[in-house]
Amino acid sequence: MSISSPVTTTSPEPLAARGYVLMHACVLLFGFTPIMGRLITLDALPLVWWRMALAAVALLSLPASWRGIRKLSPRLLALCCAAGVVLATSWALFYLAVKLTNASVAAVCLGTAPLFVAVFGPVVMRRPWKRSDLGLAAAIVPGVALVVGGIPPDMYLGLGVGLLSAAVLIVFSGLNKVLANRVHPLSATCIEMGAGAAFLAAVLFLLPGDDAVLTVPHGRDLVLLLVFAIALTALPIAMMLAALRHISVFAQQMAVNLEPVYAVLLAVPLLGEQRQLGPLFYLGVLVIVGTVMAEPAMYWLRAGRRRGRSKKRV
Repeated sequence: MSISSPVTTTSPEPLAARGYVLMHACVLLFGFTPIMGRLITLDALPLVWWRMALAAVALLSLPASWRGIRKLSPRLLALCCAAGVVLATSWALFYLAVKLTNASVAAVCLGTAPLFVAVFGPVVMRRPWKRSDLGLAAAIVPGVALVVGGIPPDMYLGLGVGLLSAAVLIVFSGLNKVLANRVHPLSATCIEMGAGAAFLAAVLFLLPGDDAVLTVPHGRDLVLLLVFAIALTALPIAMMLAALRHISVFAQQMAVNLEPVYAVLLAVPLLGEQRQLGPLFYLGVLVIVGTVMAEPAMYWLRAGRRRGRSKKRV
């Protein structure tokens, strides 16, 4: 789950430890989000609309959000809105995948995002391909094949939708990279949520069918939506921003890569999804997550070697 983030610096050890705890707590909360997609009975589009609209309201209540919004140029405001539309599209596809498959399969699809970043990211960011990134992307493919072999055939469509959701995320990541050092993170996220909600409202209005898709849900759905938007969206964003003041970008990436793992581990006791999935699925999860975790580890090793060579020159 990507958001705009400030540049961080290394902090004293006690603060860094607090940052690690906050970051992993944040990722754990994000791990509940695909499960909420199964528990809430709304269709994917209304579900994402309510999530983004309520999160935008919650973030707008924070003074830092609207103070930053008032300072935005028209160009940056437009970029934030574009990022929100792309994120809404990705989330709508993701929760459609949750409805078509289950929380575990959809979460693993998000774990394949580095594959699409490695292959299509250079095109979006207009930079050359890296052999190391392409190698890691190739290593993810067998994991995806194992996942396919471990799910029922009636979930194949949902798997494809989930992979498309992960592919769309690379556009959002590219836009967020442009915004990261130009817009306050809370302000950018607030606008993204609001713009995404406005986009989905327009889509729902234009689609044929039930005219009451955006009416206020009742009972359990209403309670779950409030938890979803505030405790599992706005709160983790605030926690991530607090953590990023004390930990490195590498530590952040390592933690975020664990989100599919948390989601799968939570789905087993909460939803009993292990009855729908075969051993090949879990082997595929290990391959995908192991490959994704290897990317930041390789970056850290390369950075350490560069620092060692620099010290020797001095």
